[in-house]
Amino acid sequence: MSDFQPIPNPQKGKEMPMEIRLVIAMVLMLAVLFVTPYFYKPTPEAPPKKQEAAKTQPAPSAATPAAATPAGTPAAPAAPAGATAAVKEDVSVVENDLFKIEVTNRGALVKSWVLKKYKDSNGKPLDLVSTAGVKKNGYPFSVMIKGREGWAPVNDALFVATAVDGGYEFAYSDGRMSARKSIRLKKGSYLEQVGSELFEGSVAVPHLLAWRGGFGDASVINLAAGKHSLSFNAADNKLVTNDAKHAQDGPQSKAGNFSFAGLEDAYFALVALPPAGTSMELLTINDMIPDKDGKDEAIVGGAIGGAGRNQMSLFVGPKDYDLLKSIDPKLEGLIDFGWTSIMAKYLFLALHYVNDNWVKSWGWSIILVTIVINILLLPLKVSSLQSMRKMALVQPEMNAINDRYKGLSMKDPKMANKNEEVMALYKKHGVNPAGGCLPLVLQFPFLFAFYAVLSVSIELRQANWLWVSDLSQPETIAIRILPLVMIGTQFWLQRMTPATGGDPAQQKMMMFMPLVFGFMFYGASSGLVLYWLTGNLVGIVQQLAFNKMMPAPAAATVVKAPAPKKKSK
Repeated sequence: MSDFQPIPNPQKGKEMPMEIRLVIAMVLMLAVLFVTPYFYKPTPEAPPKKQEAAKTQPAPSAATPAAATPAGTPAAPAAPAGATAAVKEDVSVVENDLFKIEVTNRGALVKSWVLKKYKDSNGKPLDLVSTAGVKKNGYPFSVMIKGREGWAPVNDALFVATAVDGGYEFAYSDGRMSARKSIRLKKGSYLEQVGSELFEGSVAVPHLLAWRGGFGDASVINLAAGKHSLSFNAADNKLVTNDAKHAQDGPQSKAGNFSFAGLEDAYFALVALPPAGTSMELLTINDMIPDKDGKDEAIVGGAIGGAGRNQMSLFVGPKDYDLLKSIDPKLEGLIDFGWTSIMAKYLFLALHYVNDNWVKSWGWSIILVTIVINILLLPLKVSSLQSMRKMALVQPEMNAINDRYKGLSMKDPKMANKNEEVMALYKKHGVNPAGGCLPLVLQFPFLFAFYAVLSVSIELRQANWLWVSDLSQPETIAIRILPLVMIGTQFWLQRMTPATGGDPAQQKMMMFMPLVFGFMFYGASSGLVLYWLTGNLVGIVQQLAFNKMMPAPAAATVVKAPAPKKKSK
């Protein structure tokens, strides 16, 4: 039996994710391109093993207990002879040019953690502390203790705050139990020094510092998307991430010599970097908080530490590529481009270079890089056009073959003969039936790479272009202009492209494709739509040049053999 109380995880309907839209659209597109020209008929990570921990009840004012304590807890100082406590609650402000952190002396808990250079999705200063999460799970930096059922008075105690260089230290003692916390900032740095210690008499009490109810921008539409607990083990050179579902049956603990561990959302991270060679514990928690509609949603929470005295560097800030690399090259792994990692990384670097050195605009950078991609694909497009021209030339002979086998079902043995005749026809004229759609298929890896870049690159978050306020999100106006213009250019390009089939009904079927792309892109990020729209415009210009330089030759006619006369009865 698990040692933690299971946390409910009600399911609720979600808007179809962009990845699913892309897959559906690609499957439909490939089906139309490959299947209808030949068979058209006018008639209709194993989850990691969960660790066990001791079952406890959460204290009214504290989080659930933590998991096992790493070995090697430092020796404890003697317990203070007298009590140390404040007489009233007060708030201390820890601030530099990047942060403004409010810490209450009741429990030495963080009430707000504002990043001065970033706004939330509503245009307000970005507070990484979730108001909804606080109401149900308490403030960040609460203490979690193993094996103390219903006991965590430190989170309610009134600490004495003392200003120190770069921050504050907080101390409390009731003569039996003593606790200290500290937070120090450095000017111009997203890296803080955070410490905590807890002793009962002369005995160190292993504990963790928790951040419950969600970390990051709480104003986004899909709140749970991109939120994970994470750890990086240098020995494995692997970043392991888990969402709230990982802890749906109870908090899950893991400990090790991590290079860093903590929490993240799509664009921001909170990770602890322990001293070299020391063990650290990470607890992943499934927290339920209300979404914008008031329905409970599973959000990942976490806690880090595990010793009686915890001392760590804490990075809290944007997942900016250059920033992370300057702090620790291993932190680059926080920017996860998914399965398109190699292509997406170089695409991002190309956008970064164009933006920094040429246009100073991420929107125009997307346009210029897309133009370059289409120029590089130009030889394939020329080959594709030639293949489509050949397909148009052999179409009369293809129609004759189709007429001879008209009315046969797909299971009819004679269909094998038809396929043999078709392949012989292609071989005779040197036609590659897949050549016409190859450039379009090659666009999809770039599409997924652009999607990955726009989904995780802090540099493109809230980047504006003309009327678009945020290239990483859909347009906020009532009628989205970019997707509609994209659909129009897709129809235009479709009509300009040489037809490879003579069946008018099949051509109407192909004209359905722009609507498929419209479905796929209407809810996509504006930057992704801008990429495909730019590709359409470049394709139109190229197709106009192709049609002028290589006009379509007249197709040879095929004289049909007279139909056999029916025998008179």
